[in-house]
Amino acid sequence: MCFTRFSGLLTIFIASSVFATDGVNQKLDRASLQFGAREFVQHIDISPDGKSIVYLTPNGSSGTIAMVAELDGNSAPRPAIKSDGLFASLHWCKFVNSKRLICKLGGIHNDADFLIPFTRLLAVDIDGQKVQSLGQVASLRDTRARQFDGKVLDWLSGENDSVLMMREYVPEARAFDSKLGRTADGQGIDEVDTRTLKTSKRESPNSSIDYFLTDGYGNVRIRAYEKRENHTRNLTGKTMFQYRQTDSMEWLPFSSWEDRAGLLPLAIDRDSNSVYALKKMEGRLALFRVSLDGQFREELIYRSEKVDVDSLIRINRNRRAIGVSYAEEKRHIIFFDPKYEKIVETVGNALPQFPMIDIVETSRDEGRLLIHAGSDSDPGRFYLYEVATRSLRELLLVRPELENVKTAAVKPIHYPAADGTLIPAYLTLPPGRENEKNLATIVMPHGGPSARDEWGFDWLSQFLANQGYAVIQPNFRGSDGYGDEWRQENGYKSWKKSIGDVIDAANWMVSSGIANKNRLAIVGWSYGGYAALQSNVVQPQLFKAIVAIAPVTDLEAVKKEARDYTSATLVEQQIGEGRHVIEGSPYENASKIQAPVLLFHGDKDLNVSVEHSKKMHEKLKKLNKESEFIQFSGFEHSLDDSVTRVKMLEKIRLFLKNKLDEK
Repeated sequence: MCFTRFSGLLTIFIASSVFATDGVNQKLDRASLQFGAREFVQHIDISPDGKSIVYLTPNGSSGTIAMVAELDGNSAPRPAIKSDGLFASLHWCKFVNSKRLICKLGGIHNDADFLIPFTRLLAVDIDGQKVQSLGQVASLRDTRARQFDGKVLDWLSGENDSVLMMREYVPEARAFDSKLGRTADGQGIDEVDTRTLKTSKRESPNSSIDYFLTDGYGNVRIRAYEKRENHTRNLTGKTMFQYRQTDSMEWLPFSSWEDRAGLLPLAIDRDSNSVYALKKMEGRLALFRVSLDGQFREELIYRSEKVDVDSLIRINRNRRAIGVSYAEEKRHIIFFDPKYEKIVETVGNALPQFPMIDIVETSRDEGRLLIHAGSDSDPGRFYLYEVATRSLRELLLVRPELENVKTAAVKPIHYPAADGTLIPAYLTLPPGRENEKNLATIVMPHGGPSARDEWGFDWLSQFLANQGYAVIQPNFRGSDGYGDEWRQENGYKSWKKSIGDVIDAANWMVSSGIANKNRLAIVGWSYGGYAALQSNVVQPQLFKAIVAIAPVTDLEAVKKEARDYTSATLVEQQIGEGRHVIEGSPYENASKIQAPVLLFHGDKDLNVSVEHSKKMHEKLKKLNKESEFIQFSGFEHSLDDSVTRVKMLEKIRLFLKNKLDEK
């Protein structure tokens, strides 16, 4: 295999890296600056002809810019479109054809303290010209705000400027004496010329339908509607699916999906006239292929005896499925297409330091592949793989600031909970100190709770390991991905089991000799922040410091905050009623917390209201507890801003050093 570094582009990229530190004291610890910088490559795509790439990269502290680079020349990358990250942020940009892009922007609008998410799709030439909004044109007489203007369902051939879009239609209010005004309402499908905005209607707008699936060749085969309560229009959690046969326009019943029960369609396979779908087997999700000819023949494609199958590997403009993926201790891919299994094996042999090889995207003829290669201790880099010559060119580093920075290996482990159940977790020991005992230690529970940690690079745990801490990340009961039994009811209704497993992670670290029992802390984000606080409610003497980022602190408040959204009923069901709501709320039990608390929160957080941290801090101070709260103005749940993250890491560094260092 030929291996060459894409030196021309790489030199320019690193030299012009938008590692913004405006407003940040230059005396900050270097590690805070390095680990706090946002990823240099946040999204990447390759053109249908395989001659160009477009990638999103930081533009200042919170802004993002889409850069287009030619793969076969030495010209510098050029900007196509950018966002400031304050009103809206770029989420991704993809090629319509070799000369035109579609980019998705999104943000959160604060309307009198009511947070409203929105997204917009824009088309733009690769040189930044001819910007067009692809949604329905707004009117002063629109009967409601258009939150989400559209979604690309099918990228079609890439030979012209058109794509197949689902677009949201909003009717107009009619004037008193007029019969004029738009009446179309709901999700419709149009073929849209992204340059002229000429449209061809494929499916009339329907206010009952929520989304569609196509076969990748412009044919709509499945549609879905989420059932709602009659009196409130709130979501119920049940989704109904309908399908079409190849020679008909009639919609017929296909399946339903509710709380992991039923059949969940993922992708159409045109060649076999079938759909890939998830269905439970013995409490875990497995992948099936189901015929769309009216017979509904089911073929088991893959199941794991340990975990849920969770995703398809899809490539090219038609989103062809080439494999299935699932995560046990590490993530695995089972390829349907032996060609790609061989390519991944070949690339893996050429890059033994990077055991995580992922095919990101391909050119239309699949002769050129964008590949990401990384590891548990390296965020990785992107490569161009030429199928004909079996050659590999390095393109871009994901985090150039961390080149030559010592990072740590991540080890999958299991530890015993109090009831003897083995809990899967990931252990990260400070680099160069892997054989030491009696270390200062951080327990870092994940968010969710319907989520899980995986083996791979984690910037926050790596930062903590860089500072000399051992880090354990437990996939406590209540985590997603391990099947129904492991999920329990969820991490709120079954909080005692989840929090018990988190506490047992700390106890195991001490009993194994890795941790110093007097130098234990807990750090968590979102549900992880909740777990950090609630663990101290249950075991007030265990942890010597608590860091909670965007934490849930009051379960009753979670339900109240959801009442103005269509998810209200689902949130009510998730939290439930009963003693566990009060007993499981850190805010209601703040008097039991003994450890010093450090809280961070963005004031545009739609996932968890900033009021959770505000109230928690005020309650702790009123009780004469040690607490500090830092609010980041204008930022969402992820705090996706380099300056903000650098400041947060530096504050965490100093806080933990003060509380855990041996006196």
